Parts: sequence; structure tokens; C-alpha cells
Amino acid sequence: MFENISLAFQGIWGHKLRSFLTMLGIIIGIASIITIVSTIKGTNDQIKESLIGSGTNAVTVQLSQSGSAYDMSWQGPPAGVTPVSEETLAELAGLDNVVAASLFSVRQVYDAAVCYGSASWSGYLYGVDENYFAAAGYRRTAGRGFLPEDFAAFRKVAILDGTAASVLFGSASPVGEVLEVRGEPFTVVGVVDRAAAGQFAIETYRDYEMYYGDSSNGRVFIPLGDWPIVYRFDEPQGVILKAASTDDMTRIGQQAEDLLTASQISADAAQDGFAYQSDDLMEQAAKIQELSNATNNQLLWIAGISLLVGGIGVMNIMLVTVTERTREIGLKKAIGARKRRILWQFLTEAAALTSIGGILGVAAGVGLSRFIASAMGTPSAVSYPAIAVAVLFSMLIGVIFGMIPAVKAANLNPIDALRRE
Repeated sequence: MFENISLAFQGIWGHKLRSFLTMLGIIIGIASIITIVSTIKGTNDQIKESLIGSGTNAVTVQLSQSGSAYDMSWQGPPAGVTPVSEETLAELAGLDNVVAASLFSVRQVYDAAVCYGSASWSGYLYGVDENYFAAAGYRRTAGRGFLPEDFAAFRKVAILDGTAASVLFGSASPVGEVLEVRGEPFTVVGVVDRAAAGQFAIETYRDYEMYYGDSSNGRVFIPLGDWPIVYRFDEPQGVILKAASTDDMTRIGQQAEDLLTASQISADAAQDGFAYQSDDLMEQAAKIQELSNATNNQLLWIAGISLLVGGIGVMNIMLVTVTERTREIGLKKAIGARKRRILWQFLTEAAALTSIGGILGVAAGVGLSRFIASAMGTPSAVSYPAIAVAVLFSMLIGVIFGMIPAVKAANLNPIDALRRE
């Protein structure tokens, strides 16, 4: 075996230019595949990170009716749906791989329901508990967060996100200022923010709600205990759960849907189409990735054609090599070399030729993908399994397309081979 490998490298090195030109089809094919796969992986990783949030892993579960989010801003609290109990929240927090669980109420407000002086704001008003900002992935940018005393004493305090703060206060700091929320004074104690949503395919109104619905005008947050002060009654809440990893999000969302629907919705309300529904961002990411992959897979097939062309080139050169070394083959067979030895010698040389081409193609593909990512600002991520498969596949091409020349060499009649000039 080692002797065959040594002879193969001697043959390749003895015809450097011819060997390189033979490898060129393999190099181009493998480089194209590595570049495309790296771009696909980078794009999919970016979609997943942008959609789900880098490290956020937040799953939102809200009340819906007939598959659409139920908007209490217009319709008011529904009959037969109760507020989430502390026991149910504890069960949700105890689900496998749930890091944090939080309750919230939300309504869209219009008609100057939130004011500061002459400035008014229309957006989404949230009532949140003490775990909400950690579970939803917010970071504080000014002031402070809600304190335990704020919840215990039902203090009328508020936290704004960056968009709402800009609308109401411009470039001035809102901390310490007093807002009117539906006629009630609330003191601003802090400002929070989180990563903005990316650009996604919007096919239904629910998609719009999921990605952009509560972020275009910003958010104002008040303690959940103050919600009845503003709206005068209790109403069903939503739940946000922070998963340990993105892979747990779909399962946790489905378990939370089942638990909340069973515990908070009466039979009559269920017949009216009420249920709790999670925003399955993992599923949405997968759908968007599938759209991206459909086009990229076509490019992979096109790149695979160059590998076929490269394999034909290898077969052609190996046939030439067999012709050039006919007397050598005849001599080896005359002194006792078996067909199998001759066969393996030429198969090893063909496999070595394509393997070197595969390694060079991988290096070219990695370099090309990084250059394209840098020059065009597109994401790219090297796929190590793809690299391993590419090198093995290139070796397989050598074996497949080298088989005919190797069989021809092994079947040469030693007497005829020795007579060949």
C-alpha cells in the first residue's frame, strides 16, 4: 500500500503541470461546493440568530382565537378565560430546560392614552412582573429596573424602551419625568432596549404581529400589579419563557400551550375558539431557511457538474498514463506481478490525484467564501463536515473514474506490453 502511494506521488510530481491541469476540474468543483455550503450555513445561522435573538431564547405564549392573536385593545377581556394563577406559573417555570418564566399583560393604546406635556404616544403598553426583562432579553440603558418594593407597594412607575423614549422625550433623558397613562401619573425610572428584529418574509397578519407588531412604535412597561389601576379589571395574561437553548424552544412552547389552555380556558371558551398559542420562532426560522436552501441546492448541483467534468479529465489522463507505461506494466507482470497489484497501483494514483485536488479545492473554497463575505458583507460559516465529505468524495471520484484505466492496465498481456514501443 505504502509503495503504491509512493509511486503515485512520484508519477504526479514527475508530470507537475499535467497533474495540476487534471486536478483543476476537481479543485474548481470542490471550491464551488465549499463556498456555497459555507454561504448556506452562514445565512442559516444569521437567520436563526436574528429571528430568535442571540442568546435570548424567549418563547412568547399568548391568548388566541381561531388561530389569531386575541386583541383585548378592541374586544376587551373574553368570558371564560381566567388570569394565570401562581400555581400555573410555577408549573411553567418547572418545565424541563426553562430558565425563567414571566407573566405580562399587553394592550395597544391610541388617542393620546400616554402623554408627556404636549407629546403623546401610541404603541404597546405592557404590565410585567419582576422576571419579565430577564426572560425577554432586555438590557437596561438608563436609570433602574423595577424593584421588589415597586410591586409590593403598587408604585406607579414606568420603564420605556428606546423608541418610546425618543417619541416622548426626544434626546432628553426621561428618567425622573412623570407620564400620564390613561389619566394616571407614572414616574419614569428607566429605559431598556434589546436587539431589533431582522428582515423576514411576512405572509400573514400573525407573522407581522410576531416580528414587528409591538415594536414599530415602541413599548411602555408598568408593574403588573398596577394593571387594574389603568384598566380597572383583571384580564388574561401572556407568558414569556426563557429556554436553556434554541433547540428547546419549540418543545417548551408546545408544553406551555397545552398547560395554559387546559388550566385557564373553560369548555365554553374553548368551543368559541380560544386557546393559548406560542410564537414558534424555530419553525419560522426553518421555513425561511428552506426558501434559502431551495435556491442554493440548485447551485450545488451545478457545482457538482464540474466535479463530473473533473472526473472525466482524471480518467482521460490515467488512460494516457497507462499507454505511456505499457512497457513498465508488461515488465512487472513478466516478473510475477498480479492483476490485483497493477489494479491497485493505478487506482491509488488516481485517488491520490483527486485527493490532492480535493484538499486544494477545500483551501480555495474556504478562502473564497471568506473573501466574498468580506467584500459583499454576506454571512459565511465554514462547515467542517462538508470539508470532510468533500475530500472523501474527491477520493471516491478518483477511484470511480480511475477504475477503467486501472482495469485496462491490469488486463494487459505482458508479451504484447513488452513489445509496445
